[in-house]
Amino acid sequence: MTNPIEARLAEMGISLAAGPAPAANYVPYVQVGDMLYVSGQISQNADGSFLTGKLGENMDAEAGASAAQSCAKSLLSQVKAALGGDLTRLERVVKLTGFVNSTADFGDQPKVINGASDFFVEVLGDAGRHSRSAVSAASLPFGVAVEIEGIFQVK
Repeated sequence: MTNPIEARLAEMGISLAAGPAPAANYVPYVQVGDMLYVSGQISQNADGSFLTGKLGENMDAEAGASAAQSCAKSLLSQVKAALGGDLTRLERVVKLTGFVNSTADFGDQPKVINGASDFFVEVLGDAGRHSRSAVSAASLPFGVAVEIEGIFQVK
């Protein structure tokens, strides 16, 4: 039987890379019961290089949404790793917390984080709908544009 999540990703032309390794003294995810907490994933290009920029200065909301989508792909990669490669065990996205590297007067953080939210709904349907926060940050690690952490329900 085909995994519907993997099939949907294939339809979208997306193959998940291995989840990025932690850059400091933390683990990429922790599972407690049926809840999986995934550490913040930073915006990266397909080649693994950092996707940098400051919203409102040298990046617009559309480019920021693309950066947020890259974070969502990394989050899903970490979920897949946590579940031993079996995405059929993913029940739903519970919550995303998005941090946007932006100027003090930039106010479109929600539009930026929509890049991740829209990705999860497109891949998972109703199971991708989640609660969310989208906040500004004066800076992010390595100068990246976006960082997103997630909470997922698994079986």
